[in-house]
Amino acid sequence: MSFNLLDSVKGLFTSDLINKAASSLGESEGGMQKAISAAVPSVLTGLLNKAGGSGGADSILNLAKEASNSSILGNLSGLLGGGSGLSSILNMAGGLFGDKIGGIASLISNFAGIKQSSASSLLSMAAPAALAALGKFAGSSNLNAGGLLSLFNSQKDSILSSVPSGFNLASAMGVNNLSDIGGKLSSAVSGISSGAQKSLHSVSSAATEQVGNNSKWIRNILLTVAAIAAVVLLLRQCGGKKDDHETTTTTTEVKPTPDTTTIAPTPVTESFKVSLPGGISLDALKGGIEDRLVTFLNGDWIKLGADSLKKTWFDFDNLNFETGSAKITAESQAQINNIAAILKAYPAAKFKVGGYTDKTGDAKLNKKLSQDRANAVVAAIKAAGGNATQLLGAEGYGSEFATVPATASDEERRKDRRIAVSVRG
Repeated sequence: MSFNLLDSVKGLFTSDLINKAASSLGESEGGMQKAISAAVPSVLTGLLNKAGGSGGADSILNLAKEASNSSILGNLSGLLGGGSGLSSILNMAGGLFGDKIGGIASLISNFAGIKQSSASSLLSMAAPAALAALGKFAGSSNLNAGGLLSLFNSQKDSILSSVPSGFNLASAMGVNNLSDIGGKLSSAVSGISSGAQKSLHSVSSAATEQVGNNSKWIRNILLTVAAIAAVVLLLRQCGGKKDDHETTTTTTEVKPTPDTTTIAPTPVTESFKVSLPGGISLDALKGGIEDRLVTFLNGDWIKLGADSLKKTWFDFDNLNFETGSAKITAESQAQINNIAAILKAYPAAKFKVGGYTDKTGDAKLNKKLSQDRANAVVAAIKAAGGNATQLLGAEGYGSEFATVPATASDEERRKDRRIAVSVRG
């Protein structure tokens, strides 16, 4: 199984450890559990932010090795008591957040209803725990700075989306939104890929110059050797050995933009005109929600009956939210407008909106986030001119209908994170 940093760190905070922390700090178990649900994503977001800066990946690797070599993973509760010899370990949270550490502790304190001193102690435990887990994996996988950046870039979406709804971590860290952190990390990874591409160009050019006017078969051999050399260079930059099940993202793979959480994958990329009654046409994607909805509404859907209609849902395929929030991104407005137009064109139809999440994270928080997002979509459709009487409301189901295990990759879990509409008579 491939390494998942978020799940690995969350797994360290067992019920027994939470009970010990609550008792040691004089807090309720519920308060500590809620605080951990915010502290772990905060620490991991701090890692992403630091890694995206100049020399940040090397700095994190050094901290991770120090934490891993300290053997704290076997006795995390020992960090609660502090003590001599642990000062460098306990100060790791400060190394991640700098002068922002106090504001983040205050944010956790208010969010979970615990003392700020308890929130600070929790961060002092969560930061080295995360670094130790990372250091253990980095050591066994022989990761270098490039490999670490690649690992973070592949997992940044799941980490940023795990920040609880209503927990304003971006403000506490001094950034406009968490997508800025994801963007900075993506740029750092792009720098690695760009370096490899330049190497490929340089080697290829040298090969071409050397060949001159010689026969084509010699040129082909040299260009092939050049390509192999560039691939080897890229692999070296991205770190040593990899888990057999782990892949490295390349520039040819289509990924969601860093500042959004994808609700549903686009079924196809072929542009398509969807015709509505009255001669109206919509710009959409063939096989997308507009295409499927209109095809359905042009049929004898009313004869299906209430029970069958309740079980029929159409997933949005170009609807995104800012990470960890219910704020719809600007590029999603086109599909919102299309759904509003479809409502107008079929006045006999009524829509119910449903929100869904994957199985990771706190179930109650997931349900709230899914409800908030479904509400936001209903409000956006109304604002786009959709008839309010045709909108039957929104319901957030959280992870109730998720089918992919929480331990699966973020790519696999993505299909469980969606917004859908159901047609009602």
